[in-house]
Amino acid sequence: MIDLKLIEKCENELKENFNYFEDVALFNQEKVLNAFKNNRLALRHFTPSNGYGYGDEGREVLNKVVADVFCAEQAICTPAIVSGTHALSLCLFGVLMPGDKALCITGTPYDTLHDVIYGDNIGSLKDYGIEFECIPLKNGIIDKNAVKDYFSKNKQPKMVYLQRSRGYEWRNALSIDEIADAVSVLKNCGFNGCIMLDNCYGEFIEKREATEVGVNLMAGSMIKNLGGGIAPTGGYVAGDSKYVNLVQNRLTAPSIGGEVGSYSFGYQYFYQGLFIAPHTVLQAVKGSMLFGKVLSELGYETSPLPNEIPRDIIRAIKFGNSEDLIKFIQNIQKNSPIDSHVDAMPWAMPGYEDEVIMAAGCFVQGSSIELSADAPIKPPYIAYLQGGITYEHCKIALKNLKI
Repeated sequence: MIDLKLIEKCENELKENFNYFEDVALFNQEKVLNAFKNNRLALRHFTPSNGYGYGDEGREVLNKVVADVFCAEQAICTPAIVSGTHALSLCLFGVLMPGDKALCITGTPYDTLHDVIYGDNIGSLKDYGIEFECIPLKNGIIDKNAVKDYFSKNKQPKMVYLQRSRGYEWRNALSIDEIADAVSVLKNCGFNGCIMLDNCYGEFIEKREATEVGVNLMAGSMIKNLGGGIAPTGGYVAGDSKYVNLVQNRLTAPSIGGEVGSYSFGYQYFYQGLFIAPHTVLQAVKGSMLFGKVLSELGYETSPLPNEIPRDIIRAIKFGNSEDLIKFIQNIQKNSPIDSHVDAMPWAMPGYEDEVIMAAGCFVQGSSIELSADAPIKPPYIAYLQGGITYEHCKIALKNLKI
């Protein structure tokens, strides 16, 4: 167990950073409240629907609220999107056509997108004759010179793709300022296509969202930040109407678009989760900072750095060997409200190249806004910790670590 005095010392040293994020949460809470008020949310919007879902006000108003929260022209927020990977895949296949090119300027996308992009004979972008190139990051940041060099060769992709979060990499997430700078570089290179962002783990971390600084299309999961730990499933897409409509057509059919889609459970938990999401993200990011500070004091290398302002809810911790890594993940599982009695073990998880171990004792299966951790079993043996719907839970789990 970790000494409470060390935890309290680290808390005191983090007060300034905590105050910063409390101000961000207050700003974002008011933004969400105003979106609810402006769209005249009422109890009738929680009413379940069935069949085609024609005239489903709950669905229609939820889309409008999410669009307003992101200052976007249009949004889709639906249980019909089953995960963040699904949301991102819909965007790629909705916008890109056979013969098109896409460019990722944040290195290789997250593992679960590898088959979506490069898989053989499974309906991937590659199978459809869509080219997807990547420009590696340079020292963990976007290589602006390489981007300029790419466009100087008269290459004109239809889409430029960015991944905000680190994925399974040792780098910081992109800040909104960095995203805005990337948009500016692309515009100065003459790019006028779709700038798309994988926004997973980044919602409500700052006062601005990426759609406010020139991103045309972004996507994420409702069982991460935006669902506040309450939304039971789902994903979202937000951005310019011309692109969101294409994605909507891909989700349903070109003749249907967003005019259908029922949900027999009703949308109350989507609204409720969205409403508390700014506060929930605050809890998670405070927990992340405390873990980072305490583990750094104990000699572990963490990213972001102990006193650095995080740009998403993920904390990477380097262990250097598989035994300590597995033990840490198992410790998180043991301090979870659900399945605390089981041992997390590495396994061949679909969509990942290496065996992965996950601690996910969550109320919503796979939720990563709840306190959870995962890691590929490969050198340098890094654990990726995220979530925590209450700061107190994060603090208790940290105290009970046996490392």
